[in-house]
Amino acid sequence: MPFSPASCPSAQSACSDRPARPARRLGRPRLLIVGCGDVGMRVLGLLAGRWQVRALSSSPGRFAELRAAGAQPVLGNLDDAASLAGLAGWADAVLHLAPPPGQGERDLRTLNLLRALARRSTPAHLVYASTTGVYGDCGGARFDESRPVAPRSDRARRRVDAERLLRGFGPTFGCRVTILRVPGIYAGNRVGGHPRERLQRGSPVLRREDDVYTNHIHADDLARACLRALWRGAPQRVLHVCDDSEHLMGDYFDLAADLCGLSRPPRISREEAQQQMSAMQLSFMSESRRLSNRRLKTELGLKLRYPRPEDGLLA
Repeated sequence: MPFSPASCPSAQSACSDRPARPARRLGRPRLLIVGCGDVGMRVLGLLAGRWQVRALSSSPGRFAELRAAGAQPVLGNLDDAASLAGLAGWADAVLHLAPPPGQGERDLRTLNLLRALARRSTPAHLVYASTTGVYGDCGGARFDESRPVAPRSDRARRRVDAERLLRGFGPTFGCRVTILRVPGIYAGNRVGGHPRERLQRGSPVLRREDDVYTNHIHADDLARACLRALWRGAPQRVLHVCDDSEHLMGDYFDLAADLCGLSRPPRISREEAQQQMSAMQLSFMSESRRLSNRRLKTELGLKLRYPRPEDGLLA
């Protein structure tokens, strides 16, 4: 169910009345980044001191790295609601990049975050990075953000749950919520985010007659989209953050192999894949879709730096 005043454990106090919008602050706006991993660090690199930034982290070992990047670390764990009490009332905007829990159909991490934010004056804007996996298998259809979600895995259902919570939170607390649905993220300097590792292992891909369409975005373009959404994202709006490409998965890995001077991956049938691959790998090879990014370009005004993997794989 969506987030509502009844979702808050202190419905008679923190959530019973719509919080007043904080007075406009002088100086730099305040941004809270939740889940400041690779993409969050790229966002910090683009901010150039224009925002005051706090980054939620459950790992004190990362504090020095976050400070060096321009963020004030805040210790907290989305799985521990009590540790989030200090988040309330500070941020003008929130960039929520944290993944859901690893099991179940609910995203209790997002619920804990929203409950914490609701305890005092709420942020004016919240941007959430979801996944295009919420659509499930679309048979290779090309579509925009108006298509209904149809998740096929618990992993995708957790994302749908987070989106529902956020859709309820926005109008209830006067917060502009922008949801970015993100496909496969790649970059040459992203850990585990380049196909070369898989190519070097000789991992197979599906033969053409069994293959699926996949969608991609370079991590730098995703970071730029996050910033654009913070400035220009419309209330309760969903946007696809993907590039212009329409590659079958096998063709994408063939392209990467050619660019990197590696052998193209072996091709196998879907029946062979079911015997050789993990359930996680098979889930990615069972969903085929082609996404429109018109809203990304027209509403956020984003000009992609890497409109195709051909442009970004060696960047």
